[in-house]
Amino acid sequence: MYQNINVDHLPVISTTVEVTGFNYSPDIIWIFDLDCHGFWWGNTRALEFWGLESVEQLINKDLSDDTEGARKRTEQTFVKAAVEGQTQDPWTTYPNGQPKLMLMRHVAVLLGEEKHRGIIAFISEQLDSSFQPENLLFAEAVRYTSAMVSCYDLTGKRLFENPAFTSCYDTATSTQSVNDFVVRFCDTAQGEQRLKQAQQQQDCQHEHLMQTKQGLKRHHVDVRSSRHPLTGDYVCLVTEYDVTQLHDTITELKQTKARLKKLAHYDPLTTLPTVWLSRERVQTALVKAKRDKTIVAVMFIDLDGFKHVNDSYGHAAGDKLLTLVGNRLASIFRESDTVGRIGGDEFLVCLPELSTKDNSYDLAEKTIAELSREFEILDDNGHSQHANISASIGIAFYPDEGQDVDSLIKVADKKMYQAKNNGKNKFVV
Repeated sequence: MYQNINVDHLPVISTTVEVTGFNYSPDIIWIFDLDCHGFWWGNTRALEFWGLESVEQLINKDLSDDTEGARKRTEQTFVKAAVEGQTQDPWTTYPNGQPKLMLMRHVAVLLGEEKHRGIIAFISEQLDSSFQPENLLFAEAVRYTSAMVSCYDLTGKRLFENPAFTSCYDTATSTQSVNDFVVRFCDTAQGEQRLKQAQQQQDCQHEHLMQTKQGLKRHHVDVRSSRHPLTGDYVCLVTEYDVTQLHDTITELKQTKARLKKLAHYDPLTTLPTVWLSRERVQTALVKAKRDKTIVAVMFIDLDGFKHVNDSYGHAAGDKLLTLVGNRLASIFRESDTVGRIGGDEFLVCLPELSTKDNSYDLAEKTIAELSREFEILDDNGHSQHANISASIGIAFYPDEGQDVDSLIKVADKKMYQAKNNGKNKFVV
């Protein structure tokens, strides 16, 4: 096995004596050893092609300047030939430093006692590309780009793939019941949809989870309709970019932004809105009330007896009590109301869209009753304790007692202190 490719079926050429018959072929033929990245043998026509006098010179030919892309393409050719039996592709070679575009057929074999991976190249035709040299550059770019490029007929059969594609996908073990195009998609229904669009000559770009050799990866998949340059049949060209890292980074940034927003907008202890968000909600309510000519009530709530609990049972117990208070307050008011913690044991409530002030009186009475009920908390020693507190509440109304956020909070705060001075556990309007 080589790179998950079964090579047991490949012919083994033990010595060069077995291939001397190729010297009588009119074609240029050479054998390339992938594991040594060098020529293993060449026939007489091959020596003439390279301008060499002996097979030894061909074997010793310096290939150190070969690019990484060229090496990967050679690997890809071996894999395709091993799976499909034979490949046929245009290749650019450089005898005497001059580029020549040749149509090559390759057969995969194993070489010598070590059974190195090898490919036999049969070259019978030199392609005339002088009239369009840019096509050569384009072909080289497609072969050596890091983007995954592949081409399919309209049944989904793969016609071409570049080395980046071969490196990414397990092309040798495709599920036979699913076509080449669809099998790569994590969600095969999405793959079928993209193929259907291609069959209708509809170009498209989407992100998909793809099944690669490295596991599930998120790819940007660009599908374009084209024509086969020889047959004229419609084909679809697919270019893929791995955007997994980019997607993960963006997701992480969004999550971080959400966490920062939550820290800025919500109290980490009680999870209630902070003073900043509470003020924003009041401002929004005032704008709507001015338009709709409704009443807005602002409640300022201060806990009575909280300091005693904090001093007697510890700060952890005090924090727990604040959390329980927040939960009770949140259960009292409407979903459209805002219950916020503005610091210490002080809370601010915004009641928008009231038809009468009486609505706020009922909620204030309910708040006082709920907060007067006993709380069960743990002290710093882990012992269960019963805590009793109450609440003093001041209420200010828009539009009668203020036209803006600051003035309403100031009035409600003043009335809260009046409630405290009048015996606590009550509200003042």
